Amino acid sequence: MPVKSQIYEVTFSDQSLSELNKMEIDKQMTLIETIGKITPTNIKNPKGPLGRFNRNGKTYYRLRAGEFRFYFEIKNENLLTQYILHKNTLTDFIFRSKLPLTEDQLEEQHQSFWKYLETLKK
Repeated sequence: MPVKSQIYEVTFSDQSLSELNKMEIDKQMTLIETIGKITPTNIKNPKGPLGRFNRNGKTYYRLRAGEFRFYFEIKNENLLTQYILHKNTLTDFIFRSKLPLTEDQLEEQHQSFWKYLETLKK
């Protein structure tokens, strides 16, 4: 009898829902399908587009999906998507680099960083 592979229920934070809502429906569906394929086997042995790291005592996973990056954790046997970030953005770099940052700061768009730099010139 074949063993059925367990799948996770995927939930989204306010930030990740906001990012999804900015996209066209077909792009949303493609991204949701990508993260929906994560299994416990993938989590135990992350490789390829899936990575794992620890921050502030929490284990986060990073899934590369085209031009986007999912940052999620496993909570109560569910996959909780905390952030969806566009690749090669300052926000993605800061989160990946584990620089000290609050969640509120992370949710701000990287454009605010460039505005800040402009104020330093004055």
